[in-house]
Amino acid sequence: MATVSPSWAYTLQLPHDPRAPGIARATLRTVLAAHGLTDVTPTAELLAAELLANAHRHTTGPYALRVRPMDAERLRVAVWDTDPRVPPGFAVDGDLPAVPPDDAENGRGLQLVRACADSVGVSVLRELGASKGGKLLWAECQW
Repeated sequence: MATVSPSWAYTLQLPHDPRAPGIARATLRTVLAAHGLTDVTPTAELLAAELLANAHRHTTGPYALRVRPMDAERLRVAVWDTDPRVPPGFAVDGDLPAVPPDDAENGRGLQLVRACADSVGVSVLRELGASKGGKLLWAECQW
């Protein structure tokens, strides 16, 4: 009998369709419930929603949601897309763009991610063979 839970990770490939972010959030809720992580669901869903919206709004190709535990008490929520450009909120220097004016209708998503996550990061992926390259934005939260 195993004494350690088996590791797990999920990736959901998504088309560039306006319904895709909602489907990804529903899938995330299902995955977290299946693994007994309902306490972290609101934070993980917010992180995923903002990263998915960013991928949908700023790219034209497919994207993917990835979720996996990083250790005994950290969950990584990541979104891959085909655009290698790193948004300012995830730049290597870590500088956040200016806070938009109070009446602005967008521009706060990555600030929400940084405020709600315990850590954030980005991996720029180069094209290798069948690999499409692009970037992977990720955020981690404790449970």
